Amino acid sequence: MDLQQLRYVVEVAATSSFTRAAERCFVTQSALSHQIAALERELGQRLFVRSSRSVRLTEAGEAFVPHARAALLATEQAKEDAAAAAGQIVGTLRLGVIPTVTAVDVPALLVAYRAAHPAVRVELQVGNSDALMAAIRAGELDVALLGLREDVQPSGVASRLLVTESLVAVVPSAHVLAKSASVSIRDLAGMTFADFPAGTSGRAQSDAAFAAEGAARDVAFEADSAELILGLVAAGLAVTLLAPGVVARATADVVTVEVRRGPVRVEYVAWDAAAPRSVARAFLAVLEESPSAHEEAGPEKTPSPLPGVATTSRPRRPSLSTS
Repeated sequence: MDLQQLRYVVEVAATSSFTRAAERCFVTQSALSHQIAALERELGQRLFVRSSRSVRLTEAGEAFVPHARAALLATEQAKEDAAAAAGQIVGTLRLGVIPTVTAVDVPALLVAYRAAHPAVRVELQVGNSDALMAAIRAGELDVALLGLREDVQPSGVASRLLVTESLVAVVPSAHVLAKSASVSIRDLAGMTFADFPAGTSGRAQSDAAFAAEGAARDVAFEADSAELILGLVAAGLAVTLLAPGVVARATADVVTVEVRRGPVRVEYVAWDAAAPRSVARAFLAVLEESPSAHEEAGPEKTPSPLPGVATTSRPRRPSLSTS
């Protein structure tokens, strides 16, 4: 049994495909299959059930994969710790990001990170906050940028608040509410909405705001992409509620309107509470030094003025500590 065999097993389990796993490992499918078959003979157990249409783990495979993943992670950690002892940061940072992050400029942050630590590689994963937190807890991600409603805090991970922002109503430019100074949740009740899928953290703050007012809403369109949601609004098909920074960076022809007592979203950076890797600690240090992590409390800054955008204040935040 060797580390390469473990890596092949983990990739097949992650992709449910020998072909895709071979592509991700930069080997031929026959070579990967041969190595996994050799490992299965050594173990005396089949790890995968193969058919012409699918690949799935056997019971033995389900038991084996977590240990294989842990062994690979421990090996990487050993290399990184040895390098860190010599003052070098090496390895791969696994970074999760919500699609509507506005607290930091992710590309600019990664420019600064790579400039400080050119030997580090970065794997980006986009997803909803609940899935990203679960991935950190499972050891599959190192750091994540999250967005949660204000009465929910990250669970099972270390975290720091980055920004608190009030969502705004987003309506087509010709909408009856487009020239309003502000609206209430009840003003929006009965309108057709576009929003993130039900049950996701991106949807939760809006659902909670309507529930608190005892108001129903019709979410006729669901999408994982804020850009697509804004496209539906611009086309006159729906209205939505989004963070003002998300709307500011889009090109859709829409208007934003302040929502009185509307939903509030809080963005966090989260990481492994128990044993953050050196690449994660280095990323948090770069984030701590980034301009967006130290903006003064006050009105939100957007690339161009938007009518009716709410202003929010940020509480003073604790420093990023991995201890």
